[in-house]
Amino acid sequence: MDGSRGAALRRARSAALVGLAVAVSAACSGAGDGGNGEDADRAARPPGSHSWSGRPCALLRGASPADGFALGTATDSASPGAREDIGEDGARARYRRTGCLADLRGPDGSSWKLTTTASVYEGARAARQAYRAREDLDRAHGRGPEKVHADAYAIPADDRGRPGRTLLLRNGDLVLTVSAYAPYGSTARDVRRGLEQIVEGAAHRTERGLRASSSPAP
Repeated sequence: MDGSRGAALRRARSAALVGLAVAVSAACSGAGDGGNGEDADRAARPPGSHSWSGRPCALLRGASPADGFALGTATDSASPGAREDIGEDGARARYRRTGCLADLRGPDGSSWKLTTTASVYEGARAARQAYRAREDLDRAHGRGPEKVHADAYAIPADDRGRPGRTLLLRNGDLVLTVSAYAPYGSTARDVRRGLEQIVEGAAHRTERGLRASSSPAP
C-alpha cells in the first residue's frame, strides 16, 4: 500500500512540474487561452520544397524539445532508397523517408519518448494525396482528428499504457509525423500541454531543417 501511494505521489509531482514549466513559459511569452486559433496561425508556414537527410536526429539538437525538457539518446532511422505509394487511379508516387527515435528527460527527470517520420515526395500533389489518405483513415477509425490548421491535425496516441499525442502535417512535398509519449502512469489530461509543446516544437525544427534553401522562409 505504501509503495502504491508513493508511486501515485511521484506521478502527481511529475505532472505538476510539467504543468508549472508550461505555465511559466506561457506567462513569460504572453500567451493567452486563445486555443487552436492562434496556435494554428503560428503553425501554418509557407509551403516549400524539402530534401532528404541521413541525420534527422541532428535537426532536433541545439534547442530544448519543450520548456523544461532535454533531448537524450537519439537514433537515426534513415533509408536513402525510394519507396512508392499507390495514389489516385493507381498512380505510383515515389518518396524517401527519414526519422528519429529519441528519449527525453522531463523537468523532474522522468522518461518521455519522441519519434519523427518525414516522407519527402517527388512533388506536392503526391504529398497532398498521401496526407489526405492518412487523414481519411484516421477519421474512419474514429480517432477524431483535431485540426491544427488546413494541412495539419493531431490525434491521441498510446504506447503500451503511456499517453501520447501524434501530429501529422503536410508542407509542400513533405508529409511529417511526430509522436510524443509521457511516462508510464501519467494521465492524458495532466500531460496534454507538455505533449503539445514537444510535438509542435519537433515538427517545426524538422520541417525547417529539411526545407530547401531556395524555399520561402517560414
